[in-house]
Amino acid sequence: MTKCFFCQYKATPSYKEVENLDKFLSPRKKIINRELSGVCSKHQRVLTKHIKYARFLSLLPYVSYQGMR
Repeated sequence: MTKCFFCQYKATPSYKEVENLDKFLSPRKKIINRELSGVCSKHQRVLTKHIKYARFLSLLPYVSYQGMR
Protein backbone atom coordinates (compact mmCIF):
# COMPACT_ATOMS: atom_id res chain seq x y z
CA MET A 1 0.00 0.00 0.00
CA THR A 2 1.35 3.40 -0.94
CA LYS A 3 1.36 6.19 1.55
CA CYS A 4 -1.02 9.09 1.21
CA PHE A 5 0.36 12.05 -0.79
CA PHE A 6 -0.48 14.51 1.97
CA CYS A 7 0.72 12.26 4.81
CA GLN A 8 4.00 11.65 2.98
CA TYR A 9 4.79 15.38 2.62
CA LYS A 10 3.12 16.37 5.92
CA ALA A 11 0.81 18.77 4.12
CA THR A 12 -2.89 19.49 4.05
CA PRO A 13 -5.02 20.15 0.96
CA SER A 14 -5.67 23.81 0.28
CA TYR A 15 -7.91 25.47 -2.28
CA LYS A 16 -5.09 27.96 -2.99
CA GLU A 17 -2.77 25.23 -4.36
CA VAL A 18 -4.59 24.57 -7.62
CA GLU A 19 -1.69 22.53 -9.08
CA ASN A 20 -1.95 20.00 -6.23
CA LEU A 21 -5.72 19.82 -6.48
CA ASP A 22 -5.50 19.23 -10.23
CA LYS A 23 -3.56 16.00 -9.61
CA PHE A 24 -6.68 14.49 -8.04
CA LEU A 25 -9.02 15.30 -10.93
CA SER A 26 -9.74 13.22 -14.02
CA PRO A 27 -9.26 14.67 -17.53
CA ARG A 28 -12.95 15.61 -17.45
CA LYS A 29 -12.34 17.32 -14.08
CA LYS A 30 -14.22 14.81 -11.93
CA ILE A 31 -12.84 14.09 -8.45
CA ILE A 32 -10.88 10.82 -8.44
CA ASN A 33 -11.90 8.35 -5.75
CA ARG A 34 -9.73 7.25 -2.87
CA GLU A 35 -8.73 3.88 -4.31
CA LEU A 36 -7.33 5.40 -7.50
CA SER A 37 -5.70 8.48 -5.98
CA GLY A 38 -4.11 6.68 -3.00
CA VAL A 39 -5.16 9.33 -0.49
CA CYS A 40 -6.19 8.36 3.04
CA SER A 41 -9.81 8.86 4.08
CA LYS A 42 -9.06 11.81 6.35
CA HIS A 43 -7.36 13.76 3.57
CA GLN A 44 -9.86 12.64 0.91
CA ARG A 45 -12.70 14.30 2.81
CA VAL A 46 -10.74 17.54 3.18
CA LEU A 47 -9.54 17.35 -0.43
CA THR A 48 -13.11 17.04 -1.73
CA LYS A 49 -14.22 20.11 0.24
CA HIS A 50 -11.29 22.18 -1.02
CA ILE A 51 -11.82 21.10 -4.66
CA LYS A 52 -15.49 22.10 -4.43
CA TYR A 53 -14.55 25.43 -2.83
CA ALA A 54 -11.93 26.09 -5.55
CA ARG A 55 -14.60 25.39 -8.17
CA PHE A 56 -16.93 27.84 -6.43
CA LEU A 57 -14.20 30.51 -6.57
CA SER A 58 -13.59 29.72 -10.28
CA LEU A 59 -10.04 28.52 -9.65
CA LEU A 60 -10.94 25.11 -11.13
CA PRO A 61 -13.52 24.29 -13.81
CA TYR A 62 -16.55 22.17 -12.98
CA VAL A 63 -16.28 20.17 -16.24
CA SER A 64 -13.94 20.03 -19.21
CA TYR A 65 -15.06 18.99 -22.66
CA GLN A 66 -11.95 20.14 -24.52
CA GLY A 67 -10.97 17.65 -27.19
CA MET A 68 -14.00 15.42 -26.47
CA ARG A 69 -16.95 14.80 -28.78
